[in-house]
Amino acid sequence: MGFEKRIIVDHRIMVGKTVIKGTRIPVDAILQRMAKGMTTEDIMEEYPGLSKEDIKAALEYTTSLVRGEDIIPNVK
Repeated sequence: MGFEKRIIVDHRIMVGKTVIKGTRIPVDAILQRMAKGMTTEDIMEEYPGLSKEDIKAALEYTTSLVRGEDIIPNVK
């Protein structure tokens, strides 16, 4: 994976939200912007301290969360 080097959770930073290491940029802020159609370059322009690797780490992190989900179908 590798996202572990770039993604942190620290209760002293953004009240424990998952953020990019060395910043106060929450992972969900990156995902929200991507969902709205912003490109990697757009996001890096909005957050000059962010790198492509940071954005990739945010995506890898959230992929790991979804991959670990157990889906139980609602069968009637």
